[in-house]
Amino acid sequence: MGSGRARSSTVSRSAGIAVVVAGLLAGCGGGSGAESSGANATVVRVVDGDTIVAEVDGVDERVRFIGIDTPESVKQDSPVECFGPEASAHLKGLLPEGTAVRLELDVEPRDKFDRLLAYVFRTRDDLFVNRAMVLDGYAASIVYKPNVAYTATLADAARAAKSNGSGLWGACAADLPFPR
Repeated sequence: MGSGRARSSTVSRSAGIAVVVAGLLAGCGGGSGAESSGANATVVRVVDGDTIVAEVDGVDERVRFIGIDTPESVKQDSPVECFGPEASAHLKGLLPEGTAVRLELDVEPRDKFDRLLAYVFRTRDDLFVNRAMVLDGYAASIVYKPNVAYTATLADAARAAKSNGSGLWGACAADLPFPR
């Protein structure tokens, strides 16, 4: 008796997630994003410098930013890395709770942890948040194939941040958690 209910609950959750992803894909214009300027999500909370929880069609989704990596600040069984807390705080400043955002998906909509993978744009001013985190020196630009729509944009932002010694590139020069 109980296993039928659990199976039904799992099927319902899976169906609900599929509907959310389908809605995002439909609303994002297949990766170009230019024709989709309206909000399709609301920030519930910032998890760390490269992950948020956002409400999408009534469902709380863990959203991992595509193309960036920030130092760890909350990863289980991992030490807090140089500039990890600062990266989280900066993202909280950019995306306070309740902020309307547009999530733009790329080729792969989810990672192995079932997080939604997205380029995040703050709706009120169309700020490309992934790029802002890199340009401000709170994140590195990382290529996660096949999701590469903004690789050049993020790499340019990283070059600028590094050359200016912005954020972690100045504060953590001897202790960077990722390749220079």
